[in-house]
Amino acid sequence: MTRQQNRFDGERLTQTIIGAAIEVHTILGPGLLESAYQDCLCYELEQLGLKFECQPYVPFRYKTIHIDRVFRPDIIVENLVILELKSVEKILPIHESQVQTYLKLSALRTGLIFNFNTHLLKDGIRRVDLYSRPPKDVSLSPDSPHSP
Repeated sequence: MTRQQNRFDGERLTQTIIGAAIEVHTILGPGLLESAYQDCLCYELEQLGLKFECQPYVPFRYKTIHIDRVFRPDIIVENLVILELKSVEKILPIHESQVQTYLKLSALRTGLIFNFNTHLLKDGIRRVDLYSRPPKDVSLSPDSPHSP
């Protein structure tokens, strides 16, 4: 499989996942706990025949030590895409940074954040790629001791 074919398949996979999330949101609407959306989204993924894990522990190495049980993404689909589910007022830069960290530590390249607490789910979806820069949370003043 060429890199171009793999990218297309990855795009098709993310579109399929987004469609499943929209189905869940269309039926349930906003206002529930994340766990309700997670259970329903896992059901939809299963119905689509996709392989996934719900809240798996993802091991990683830190310098010379192996860390087994430090972080748990909400869902990993086809061992390619990390899903982070939210039910918050809005997606914040820290949520995108969190998914960036998950991608870096897991060696996966694509993440999707779904905020189900919106009237239209399309307004609560963010794609995060391993090599994209997360938004800045704050800017340092020129006289800050941490400024370059």
